[in-house]
Amino acid sequence: MDGDGTQEARGTHATPVPRSRSALPPMPSAPPGQAPGAPVAGWLDEPRPATGPGIWRLGYRPPKAAKAERVSPTTVVGMLIPLAAALLVWSFWRRGALPYEFTLLRLFTPQDWWWGGTTARPKHLEDQALQYPGVEALDVYNGLFFALLLYTVARLGSWPAVVRHLLDGRPQPARALWAAFGALAALTLVYPATFPGVGWDPLPVVSPLFSLIVLLSDSYDVYSAPWETILHLLVTALVVWPFARVGGWWSLARDRLSARGAAQGETPESAPEPRSRFPELREAGRHQAADVLAAEVLAGRMTDVDCARVAHHWERARGQGRTAEFTDTVLRQGGAAFTHPSGARDLPGRTARHDLLSGQVRIGRWATTERTPAAYGGAGAALEPATLGTSLLVVGPSGSGKTRQVIAPLAESLALQALTGSCAVVVVCGAGAPVGPDTSYDVVVRIGDPASTHDLDPYAGSDDPDEAAGFLAEALAGDLDAVGTERATTTLAQLLGPYRAAHGRFPALPVLRDLLEGDERALTDLRERLAGEAHTPMRRELEARVRLTGTTGDPGPALAGRLALLDRPAFADFLGAGGEEHRPFSLRAVAHHPLRVRIDLPERTHGEVSRLIARLVLAQFTEVVQEGSGEHFAALVLDDATGTVTPESVRRVQRLRPRNAGVVLALRTVSDVPEALHGPLYGAVGCRMALSGVTTWDGGRFAEAWGTEWVETRDVAQHTVFADQPMTRALHRLRKLVTGKAVTTEAVTVRQVERERWSASELAHGVPPGHAVLSVTSVRGEHAPPLLVDLRG
Repeated sequence: MDGDGTQEARGTHATPVPRSRSALPPMPSAPPGQAPGAPVAGWLDEPRPATGPGIWRLGYRPPKAAKAERVSPTTVVGMLIPLAAALLVWSFWRRGALPYEFTLLRLFTPQDWWWGGTTARPKHLEDQALQYPGVEALDVYNGLFFALLLYTVARLGSWPAVVRHLLDGRPQPARALWAAFGALAALTLVYPATFPGVGWDPLPVVSPLFSLIVLLSDSYDVYSAPWETILHLLVTALVVWPFARVGGWWSLARDRLSARGAAQGETPESAPEPRSRFPELREAGRHQAADVLAAEVLAGRMTDVDCARVAHHWERARGQGRTAEFTDTVLRQGGAAFTHPSGARDLPGRTARHDLLSGQVRIGRWATTERTPAAYGGAGAALEPATLGTSLLVVGPSGSGKTRQVIAPLAESLALQALTGSCAVVVVCGAGAPVGPDTSYDVVVRIGDPASTHDLDPYAGSDDPDEAAGFLAEALAGDLDAVGTERATTTLAQLLGPYRAAHGRFPALPVLRDLLEGDERALTDLRERLAGEAHTPMRRELEARVRLTGTTGDPGPALAGRLALLDRPAFADFLGAGGEEHRPFSLRAVAHHPLRVRIDLPERTHGEVSRLIARLVLAQFTEVVQEGSGEHFAALVLDDATGTVTPESVRRVQRLRPRNAGVVLALRTVSDVPEALHGPLYGAVGCRMALSGVTTWDGGRFAEAWGTEWVETRDVAQHTVFADQPMTRALHRLRKLVTGKAVTTEAVTVRQVERERWSASELAHGVPPGHAVLSVTSVRGEHAPPLLVDLRG
């Protein structure tokens, strides 16, 4: 448990795991993203809620519910005008000033209840049980008219809709309290005498009800107890019931009672233990190891890399049933347990914000726009292995920030995660690219630089001639349609297999070039070494290749021509030439060890060679990760993927997701990829980023990949009003004279239409400098739509 298994790992005998040549880098004063002097414990205890893909989780706070839309002035006027009209009508009604006010009352009641005339003056009937039935009938009549008037006002003013708009969006118990205030205000209008300090007359609600019962029962017994009390309670319930329904009183009471019952049936739980106390170890009974680590954190002897590294090895130990060995290592080494084989516990001079517990690197901030979902607006934008596992395509012209704002933070994050044992990274870039100093990597291969201490094995330590031929065929002929990868693979395998059988190793590239060109001396020497019967199959392979040499359609000359680019004095000691000054490095090691590798290409002086080597690295990486255990994430970052995208490489990239691996491809323009591969390339990657300054042609490819969505559109048309009546025309002229505008009406049409998420024109001209449009997909299938990201935030 003290190491990471690199000492005796199989499949890496050709290139043992390199060790750092530099001294231990200086320990940072604080974890990234914190103020100087902030303790690691605070960083550990910071909440990391589950979020959608692409959101920076460290300290993320879910957005508050959007405030309810304010009632527009037009709606308020629409409420107040019917109310004002109703108050005016009610005042006339109370004074008996409305024409024909009592016609219906006298029509449906006996005539002997009233004195003559058009008004309603009740008579005194001495010989009946109800001596003033007209008074009771008039009271009921007023109550019915008030109820009709109140219903009309509520309908015309849309009071129910406004009340629901104001209360439905409020959380409980605020919603119930506002409804209670409304119910209390209604009761003061119905029972003003019950409330001290209220001097207005009651609304005709209680009195008409009593009068109606008196008329129906022909008796005044309703005013005696207990009937009077029962009716008052009934009226109070009827007044309060609408407010209780709108305020959700019943659901609130039910939830409170159920919560109280659950609280009584359960024992109170203590607050969750902070992460700086390593609760996962305590839950497994490893209290002593947890105490040691907690003390290391509080004493400031552990960095965020140490904490993430210990957490990663604990998860692995628990999955393998090796918790006892884990505990023993922690007790002996403390926070330095499971240190990376290079001995490094951090990177010098970080430039980006990292959260190694979640594996995220912050690359910017999601812009707050109309098309940005609430959960993303203003939140940090981040990438992590869970999203890089679907591969990332970055397109942007020179100067748009591809390397400094995207590639460099990603390379730094993956290198930090490699120190925790959870990742292996290979960065391929031009010499001098700002992707980190040499001390941030375990292996630095500078192709063509005599000062380089490492060399790249063109065969990736393979023992299989067909596999090695596949690597070279993709590098040499992957972009040659006239040759084809399959034919090139067969041609190379016919030479690599016999040569390995004769010499016990694969040939150096200059020797392979001679064999492809049909050099008689090289072929004769190889044929003589395969003279025994044991080499009969390989001898037949070689003879088949010799027969094809010089024929029409022979891919040998084309492959030899590509190898001639590498057979130059600048590369005489590289790519398997066997120079003692450069230790060969096999890319197969990244499938088994958490290595940090950087390969510098001579892009400025040998552009074609750089593209050839980049294709070779991509082919080797996509093949060797297939044989890895998948315990750690493997990433390949191509700072310039020009010329690397081929039909075979696209197919291989699609197979990386289940192998816990991914690639990052950066392009200046999609035109650097053959047009026939545009669609397959966008379909092969799950994350796509278009930086500011892309052309409309490049933007069109992104628009096709991102597809369309349904949006709601509002079309407002104004039509001039033409009046027929002279008075109306005169009013319209007066209004036009005052306002200067003709009288018009508006016709609003709301439609659901399907539109592109981002059009080619928007991507080319609507993305501000320092911004990008990014869509993210995780290996679990979660995805975020293409949204605008401020790379400077």
